[in-house]
Amino acid sequence: MYRVANLPPDLTAPAPLDLAALNLSNLTDQSISSEVIQPGDVLDLTMITDFTKLETTTTPVRVADDGTITAPLIGRLLVGGMEIKQAEQHVNTQSIVRGIFRNPNVTLTMRKCHTCKVTVVGAVNKPGTHVLPRGSTSLMAALLAAEGLAKDAGTEVEIRRTDSRDVARSMSQPHQPSFAPDGLASPVSYEQPSPLVWKVDLLTAASGGMKPPDLSDGDVVHVSRRKLQPVHVIGLVRAPDAFEYPPDEELRVLDALALAGGCSNPLAEKVLVIRNLPDKGEPVRIEISIQDAKNGRDNLVLAPGDIVSVEQTAATAAADLIKTFVRVSLGGTLSWF
Repeated sequence: MYRVANLPPDLTAPAPLDLAALNLSNLTDQSISSEVIQPGDVLDLTMITDFTKLETTTTPVRVADDGTITAPLIGRLLVGGMEIKQAEQHVNTQSIVRGIFRNPNVTLTMRKCHTCKVTVVGAVNKPGTHVLPRGSTSLMAALLAAEGLAKDAGTEVEIRRTDSRDVARSMSQPHQPSFAPDGLASPVSYEQPSPLVWKVDLLTAASGGMKPPDLSDGDVVHVSRRKLQPVHVIGLVRAPDAFEYPPDEELRVLDALALAGGCSNPLAEKVLVIRNLPDKGEPVRIEISIQDAKNGRDNLVLAPGDIVSVEQTAATAAADLIKTFVRVSLGGTLSWF
């Protein structure tokens, strides 16, 4: 049996996890200039040449997944990762090297930037599908788009990715049809590729122990919720019950008694807090004085899963006996308050 004054540090309640105080800057990525060409971008390609029969036209070209574009007359060119000016010079040079033009004037402009849409679910303030800004596809950007972590957010984040290109490749593979006895072709089933899954611990990431991957279009980010055991309040209280432990603040003995409607006996003074710890064989019992708790000394911080029991004492038993006697004598009910 312990008292609050002599409770060892290893038996005290853990401090509430304050994710808002974490430095999550390690979840960010290197910002990419809006001038850098990326797969999925659509560029306007304008070529002015010395070939009089060729009209000057502007052609929209899409950057493929491998970073290439297909320029009219010139063919495939790798421009992914280049800035606009570099890509213009590259197209210009290749048109000369390949013998297409002698002295072209090439202009590239960004018609449409590729957007990254991710779905953020779980313990965030605004779950849903969000469009991440150009060049900012980090986990931090996704959490900010979802208006931050909810109060009950846990530390584990799961990033799930299914590459739709794998599905397309699977469907493009030739399949030998099979035939049923009636001569009709049986339907061909395509195998869905398994998603890639990353598990990110925010505490580890905040300390620099791990680097989350950058997000891709279509990724799903799931933020886990903290599952805290409720606090049970029993004994001489008006409304004994199990009460949810708040995820972001402390819960003390007097708070728990207030949640249970207060003491049902005005002479109640003794409280036992029964605490089960994973590394302790026996439950820890902590005795508390309600009066001392009101004075601030014994108002113990509870841990999730604690049992708070307002105990019967000689004084409360005598008070209950008097209450019963008076009630019987008066032939009605009697309340202490």
